[in-house]
Amino acid sequence: MNIIISNSSGRPIYEQITSQIKGMIMNGTLKPGDPLPSMRLLAKELRISVITTKRAYEELERDGFITTIVGKGSFVREADQEFVREERLKAVEGHLQAAVDAARQCGMEEQEVIEILQLLFKEM
Repeated sequence: MNIIISNSSGRPIYEQITSQIKGMIMNGTLKPGDPLPSMRLLAKELRISVITTKRAYEELERDGFITTIVGKGSFVREADQEFVREERLKAVEGHLQAAVDAARQCGMEEQEVIEILQLLFKEM
């Protein structure tokens, strides 16, 4: 599994793991039923504590991305389409918030941002 950990990111390692696995599930790299590496194997590959990978897997399971079967391992869950939509909406909201923050720093007015967004939407 291709997970990149950054010690200088300011985000906890378990969050980095969680967000990257979520991304792989959302973009189809990991498909429903695909097995995840064991917590110990992932910890060894990333050179981190098993406790950290355990926390990441617990978060993924709590959020409905994976399921864990005792003695068999962790697997990607079948996606609930409403849940997938909600995750994508959260991502779009985050990008739009970053755009609004950048626009404010440039001194743009709300209407200017709306006009740009409308132009971008029409180009699709």
